[in-house]
Amino acid sequence: MARGRTAGGQSAPLTPERIIDAALRISDAESDLDRLTVRRLASELGVGTMTLYSYFRSKDEILDGMADHVLGGMQLPAEPATSPEQALRSVAFAFLTMMREHPSVVRLLATRITDSRAALHGAMESVLQYLVEAGIRGPAAVRCYGFLITYAIGFASYQTPRPWGRPDGPGSADVRRQRMHFYAGLPLEDFPQMVELAEHLVDLPGDDQYAAGLEAFVESVVRSLPQPAEQPGTPA
Repeated sequence: MARGRTAGGQSAPLTPERIIDAALRISDAESDLDRLTVRRLASELGVGTMTLYSYFRSKDEILDGMADHVLGGMQLPAEPATSPEQALRSVAFAFLTMMREHPSVVRLLATRITDSRAALHGAMESVLQYLVEAGIRGPAAVRCYGFLITYAIGFASYQTPRPWGRPDGPGSADVRRQRMHFYAGLPLEDFPQMVELAEHLVDLPGDDQYAAGLEAFVESVVRSLPQPAEQPGTPA
């Protein structure tokens, strides 16, 4: 069995899982799949390029393996949702968490289709089942799934290069202040609205913005769901 370096520089047996982990580490750090090359991946693992081809026939297969790993590991709450509202919020933030942990998955989802059963079960079947069990059934479950995953993809794409939107990010408070000063310092005659709204513009990539859009969607979905039939004898 081939051996390579771990992230700590130690020698360890090379496995498909280790190759995928290293590929995700590189692409997540760069937020750019184009910077992930087979040569760079081989160097990261401390093996020859041809060694990787004995595990994966091409970069495309490595990208598919990355998508399978991330999507297959989609994490939903262990307990069933107690309402449609809770289910929609849980799914929305599960998608966002997954994309934050692995920024490269946003590009993967935007450029590739996976037919892997692990990926389909983790990021589609389990989500649909979670929605159905919460009372969102049939075509409504599919529409909700489609909105939530594309909403998360769009927001994660917007937030990733704007660190002031994440309060838990390193140095985000300083970056936020700098960005607000940038907006406020624009020429007033050319940007009157942006100058006036500078302190609010920095909220655009923030989690509160994501939650606000989500709540509008949740409200519209709940209004459209069939209401439980009244039990006989129930007072009008």
